[in-house]
Amino acid sequence: MSGIQRIDLGTPSLLEFRGPDAVRFLNGQLTQDVRRVAGGKISLPSCVTDAKGRLQFRVTVTEAADGGLWIAGPAGRAEELEARLTRYLIADDVEVDDLSGKYTLHHLTGPMPEPPPGVVARESERFGVPGTDWWVPVGQTIEFPGGVELLDGDALESLRIANGVPAWGRELLEGMLPPEALLEETDISYHKGCYIGQEVISRIKSAGKVNKRLTKFVCDADVPVVAGPLENAAGEVTSVSPFVIAGVRHALGYVRRGATDLFFKAADGAVYPVTTA
Repeated sequence: MSGIQRIDLGTPSLLEFRGPDAVRFLNGQLTQDVRRVAGGKISLPSCVTDAKGRLQFRVTVTEAADGGLWIAGPAGRAEELEARLTRYLIADDVEVDDLSGKYTLHHLTGPMPEPPPGVVARESERFGVPGTDWWVPVGQTIEFPGGVELLDGDALESLRIANGVPAWGRELLEGMLPPEALLEETDISYHKGCYIGQEVISRIKSAGKVNKRLTKFVCDADVPVVAGPLENAAGEVTSVSPFVIAGVRHALGYVRRGATDLFFKAADGAVYPVTTA
C-alpha cells in the first residue's frame, strides 16, 4: 500500500486571472500574499472579505503551468465570486476567464506522487496534513498510483475534524471574522500590504482578541456529544467526528472569550464535560 489517500473534490468554481497587473490586483482583493504561489509549487488558501473584514468566500490560489493565476471557490458560485473580485477592476491590465467545469480537483494526502502529463499538481495542506492538489482536465482519463485509497464519507469527516479544519456551513459562515476561525494561521498575510478588509483584520491582530475562537474538543468515547450549544452560553459544538480515535471523540466548535468550564447537555438532559484539545 502506498499510504496515500485520494479525496474527490469535484469541479470547484475556477477563475483564471492573467496580465501584467494580475498579481498586484489580486493582492488587493485577497487576504493571502499571492506572490507566494509564484513558481508553481504550492497552492494556498485565502479569504475574500468585505470592507468590514467579514468573510465572503474562502478560496485557494494556484499558479497554472503557463503562469495564469487560478482562484478556486465553491462549486456553482463562479459568477458571484467573479462579480466580487472584479468589482474593483477598473484600470488594471488584467484578463479574467471562467474555467469552471473544465477541471476536476483531487487531493492526495501524503508524499507527492509523480503526476500524469496534463495534470496541474501543487502541494497543499487543505486537510491539515501535507498533500497534493491534482487539477485534472475534464475528459482526461488518469490512473492514480497503485494502492491509493478513496477517502470519503465518515472517514473524511473524521480526518477533517481531528485536524481542526473548518468547513463551510459548519465552522465557516458568511459574515464572520476570519480570525475567529483561526484562519490567520493559514489564509492571511499581515505583511503584504492593503486589501479589502485589511484594516479591520489588522486591528484584530493588534488587539489580540475576538469574541469567540474555533476550538478542538475531545470527550470520552461514550459521551453522546452532538452539534449544539454549550451550557451557560459558553460556545457551541459545530462538528462531531463519527469515529472514536484512541478512546476519544473529536469535535470542533467555538468557545466564547472568557469561558472556562465547558459542558455539553445531551438529549436526555445529562450534562457532560468537554475539554479542549
